[in-house]
Amino acid sequence: MNEETIIWHLGSMTFHARTLVMTWMVMAVMLVFMFIGVRRLTSGKPGKMQNILEWIVDFVSKLVSDNGMEMEKARPLLSYLLTLIMFIFFSNLVSVVPNFTFNLFQYFHIDAGQLNKIFEGATLQAPTADINTTLALAILTIILVVGMGIRHKGVHYFHHFVEPFPVFLPIELLDLLAKPMTLAFRLFGNIFAGEVLIKVILMLPGVWVLPGVIPNTIWLGFCVFVAAIQSFVFTVLTTAYISQAVAESH
Repeated sequence: MNEETIIWHLGSMTFHARTLVMTWMVMAVMLVFMFIGVRRLTSGKPGKMQNILEWIVDFVSKLVSDNGMEMEKARPLLSYLLTLIMFIFFSNLVSVVPNFTFNLFQYFHIDAGQLNKIFEGATLQAPTADINTTLALAILTIILVVGMGIRHKGVHYFHHFVEPFPVFLPIELLDLLAKPMTLAFRLFGNIFAGEVLIKVILMLPGVWVLPGVIPNTIWLGFCVFVAAIQSFVFTVLTTAYISQAVAESH
């Protein structure tokens, strides 16, 4: 069940090669998705892809308004929140995508960058099944929270750490540190557990015969549902944390 961790080295830096390659693939898919959606923008009757993009924009805008953030304050963040929810959603779906390379890298002994090991197996690994990815996203969220708080409130932003009494400072600091940890581990745990269960299902006898089609289809549908829910949860919590940071004190 344990997959070998493949490391790339660049000077003194190390990278998880499989996670990095899958992240590049997600980025490429997102660029293609966006290009198809915006290449025929119109104010008249929009096409299907434009409808989808407009729905996503409206959905994220509603998340912002539902969390009580003024649109004037949130407008600079919309592009980030849109990218965030789409990146997490597409990343989560990678684990249910069959390995369409059919292990050709291994068959033809193509070991450049250890691609034969990166693309081995029946399915691909989701970038969000790596704690490094989810923790990076969570840290970026907290940086935005603090940055937006300082931008809109100045030094006064730090007053809430010692209100109503300075004795609450350790608790407030612990709460600030706990936010990225819970964000990261919630997303990582759900996606990693899903990948493990997919591997277990693929090991079951008779999984490729007719009786196994229905349960596998149901499971794949459930994985898509989990991918959507987790991207929603991460984005809505990010929005809520930023909203709390920029909200006017009363």
